Amino acid sequence: MSTSAPPRNRFERRRAETRQALVRAARQILAETGDTSASIQAIAERADVGFGSFYNHFESKAELFDAAVKDALEELGQTFDEHLEGIDDPAELVAAGFRLSARMADSRPELMQVLRHRGLGHVHSDSGLAPRALRDLEVGVASGRFTVVDPMAALTAVGGSLLALLELRFARPELDGDEAASNLAEMLLRMLGVPPEDARDVARRPLPDLG
Repeated sequence: MSTSAPPRNRFERRRAETRQALVRAARQILAETGDTSASIQAIAERADVGFGSFYNHFESKAELFDAAVKDALEELGQTFDEHLEGIDDPAELVAAGFRLSARMADSRPELMQVLRHRGLGHVHSDSGLAPRALRDLEVGVASGRFTVVDPMAALTAVGGSLLALLELRFARPELDGDEAASNLAEMLLRMLGVPPEDARDVARRPLPDLG
């Protein structure tokens, strides 16, 4: 999923398509194993582009794989923007985003496997999912909905818990993912200062259909 400005002419379109093909191939590799040892030749072949095209877009594999993770996280953030639009309660936004992530392990496994394998290094990123989550936490603190005093520390806890939830979903697929996500969301809301009964209710409100 490209997040850059639309290309203006045929050359730019082809260049953008080649870059996105490389990013898509890197995402597939990260989703499958999380391993970044694949050769540039193997990545180019998977992307169905020429070997020489790689260096027209990236200086190294590390740069490509970092771009692939950021691309996946931005796609996830845009999905949340689309499906959680209109929710004003920061507690519900945190809980719903958490629970939707668990559902997306089934509906969009490649995307969520990238997050599972490589998300830890992007918990405090300035793009993608992290700034959206930090925004909601800061609104919750400013409004008194959350009683924590440090939104960045709260982001660390929420991000780490999300990665742990994804690990659980993929490692133990026989478990009830919705129930596990709701239980963990409730615990996080209580940690953020939401009263217990309220936290339980918010963590089990109906979720939007991902379609």
